Amino acid sequence: MTNDIKIHVLHTGEVIVDEALPFGYESNRPLAWTGLFRSKKHQISIPVSVYLIEHPKGLILIDTGWHTDNRTKQIRNLLFQYPVNKADLPEGQAVHEQLKRLGYEPKDIDYVLMSHMHCDHADGLRHVKDAKNILLSEPEFKAIKKDKMHYLSHEWKGVTLKSFPLSHTGLGPKGYSFDLFGDQTVQMIWCPGHSKGLCATMIKKEDEDKFVLLAADVGYANKSWEENILPGVLDNKEEARASLNWVKKKAADGNCIEALANHDANTKPHVITL
Repeated sequence: MTNDIKIHVLHTGEVIVDEALPFGYESNRPLAWTGLFRSKKHQISIPVSVYLIEHPKGLILIDTGWHTDNRTKQIRNLLFQYPVNKADLPEGQAVHEQLKRLGYEPKDIDYVLMSHMHCDHADGLRHVKDAKNILLSEPEFKAIKKDKMHYLSHEWKGVTLKSFPLSHTGLGPKGYSFDLFGDQTVQMIWCPGHSKGLCATMIKKEDEDKFVLLAADVGYANKSWEENILPGVLDNKEEARASLNWVKKKAADGNCIEALANHDANTKPHVITL
């Protein structure tokens, strides 16, 4: 078995939104991110990324992208969120389809780690429900039980979800993280603000300093932390700002091989080997 860690950056289609949703400029009017009463010229299509990590200690999937229901019954699937988030999922780009292309089945996945449970990240959970472990942070696990506006619970119907604990490690904007294998090679770092339990993922080889940072939706594109642009949809603006500043600092670290936002139109599917 190789000691290398291989990260597959995959696009599971795109999400069509008002540009104010990913980029919450201060000049945007209130609720501009909903797209209501806004010209379609403000709509943009941005990729929905997931990440498959081939690790010596197991096969890991970060997020799940869109469900194939969006090809034939999108309004029924996305419900009241449809006017805000529209899905574009071409044939072959759903998470289970991409796994198969790489030679895997959902049952082969040891861990599905959810950055958070918003629709474009959690919709594909039903496609990978046979994975051995499907985990999300304790704050996000609690949030999906209470918040019916930002989450669509049918997206994980029939899926066994478990939560992972956050320990005070000093890592991240709040100083809390979860070390999957206990060796610092895959760490889920609590970065709240966009959602209560949002986690970025830091990946590195054991006893090495170089790392890859998967920033999830702390910022929707790399320009978000480069230009200090918060998402338009926020659970807590102060926490979102602290999380974005932390990602900006880590992205500028000389040991950072790549820092990736989940929805950056400039990020193309590729493979990173550590």
